[in-house]
Amino acid sequence: MTETPAAEFEHRCREAGVHTVEVAAPDTQGHLRGKRVPIDRFFATTVDTGVNIADAMFVFDMQNDLPDNPYINMDSGFLDCKLVPDVSTGRIFSHRPGYAIVFADAVEPHGEPHPNAPRGVLAAQVERCRAQGLDPVVATELEFYLCTPDWQPVQEHIQYSSLTDALELEDCLRDMRAALLGAGLEVESSNAEYGPGQIEINVGHADAMTAADNTVLLKSIVKQVAVQHGMRATFMPKPFFEQSGSGMHVHTSLRADGANAFADSDGAPNEVMSHWIAGLLDHAPALGLLGYPTANGVKRVQPYTFAPTHVVWGGDNRTVLARCVIEPGSPANRVEYRAAGADANAYLMIAGILAAGTDGIERQLDPGPMSVGDMYTNPGDAAPLPNTLPDCIAAYESSALAEQLGAQFSEVYVCAARHEDALGSEHAPDAEAVNDWERERYAEQC
Repeated sequence: MTETPAAEFEHRCREAGVHTVEVAAPDTQGHLRGKRVPIDRFFATTVDTGVNIADAMFVFDMQNDLPDNPYINMDSGFLDCKLVPDVSTGRIFSHRPGYAIVFADAVEPHGEPHPNAPRGVLAAQVERCRAQGLDPVVATELEFYLCTPDWQPVQEHIQYSSLTDALELEDCLRDMRAALLGAGLEVESSNAEYGPGQIEINVGHADAMTAADNTVLLKSIVKQVAVQHGMRATFMPKPFFEQSGSGMHVHTSLRADGANAFADSDGAPNEVMSHWIAGLLDHAPALGLLGYPTANGVKRVQPYTFAPTHVVWGGDNRTVLARCVIEPGSPANRVEYRAAGADANAYLMIAGILAAGTDGIERQLDPGPMSVGDMYTNPGDAAPLPNTLPDCIAAYESSALAEQLGAQFSEVYVCAARHEDALGSEHAPDAEAVNDWERERYAEQC
C-alpha cells in the first residue's frame, strides 16, 4: 500500500532521528516564522490541526516594529491565524541534526487563505497562470556578502569566480552547499561574485512555489552556516555603496503539454514568450516596490552595476531588465528578470512576475523591438526604472498589479513601504552613500 504524504514524511523523520519539526511560513519581509513542535506531537495532532500564530507577522517591519495599517492593529486585536502544514514540503536538515521543517499555509478562523500571507499571494498567481494552460517554472539566483561578526566584508579585494583565491572561505562554502543539498535543494554551483567577500550559490529550477520555498530556505541556511563558522552572511541589497549590490535574478519559463512553451524560439521569442516579456515590461515600474522595498534597495539601481536602470529587454545581454535565453529549440529557453534585490521576498517577487507575465498573455501585449548593446549608455526612449522609494510606492499603489495581487495585501504592503521611506528619509537621506544606520537596520535582517 502506498504511504500517505504524512506517513512518508514521518518515516523519513524517524529514520533520521528528528526530534523537532519546525512549522514555517514566510512573513512579509520573507523571514521564516512559525513554531517548533516535538516530533511525536507534530505527527499526532499538529499535522492535522496546525498551529496558531499572531497575524502580526504579516505587518512586522525588519525590526519587528508594527507600522500603522488599517487591517492588522490594536483595534483588530492582532488576531491569531492558523499555520496549516503542507507535509509534501517537508525537509530534514543536515546542518542541524534532529530538526526538520515543513512549510505551512496561513488561514483565517473559517479556513479562508489569509489575504496578507505571501504564500497565498503566490498561490493565487500560480493558479491564474495555470488557467491559461501554462505551468510556471522558476529559478532564482541570489548574491550575498560574507562578513565578519561586526559586518565588514571578509575580504578587501575582488576575484570573480576564482578557484585559487580565498581558500580559507571554502570550508564554510562547502558546508553551505552540503546543508542546502541536505535540505533537498538541487545545488548547481557556487562562485565568488564581483564584490569583496560576495558569493553566489545557484540552485536548480522548480515549480513556482517550490522555487520560493527553496529561496527562503537558502537564505536561512546560508545565514545559519555562516554563524556556525564564526562569520555572518547578509542579503542586504547594497551594504557597501562603492561595491557591487546583491541581487535576486528570477528566471521564468512556462510548461504547456509537458514541454517548455518557449522552446521553439530561435534568436527571437516566440508568440507566448513575447507576450510574457511584454507583460513584465508593462508592469516593471510597479514591480519595483516588490523588488526593492526599502530605501537601501533602490541604491542598487545605478548605471554599470549589472543592475538594470531602464525598461528594456534583450537577448544574452546583462545591461537589460529582461534578459532572454532564446536558443533554437532549447528546453532551457527562459526570461531572466534582473531588477530585484537579494532582500526581496521571493514569494511576492515571483507572484508579481507571474501576474505581470500572465497579464501580458491575456492581453496579447507586444514587447517592442529587442534592445542591443549597452542599455546604460544608450537606452533610447526607454522609460527609466523608479530609483527612489517614493517613486516605487507611487508606481505600485495605484497600479493594476496591486489590484491583481490583492487589495488588502497591497494596502498593507504600501503602509510598510511608507514606514521604511520615513525611516530612510530621517536616518539615511543620502542617495549616494550607505551609512551605519542602514547596516544596523538591514545587514542582519536581510
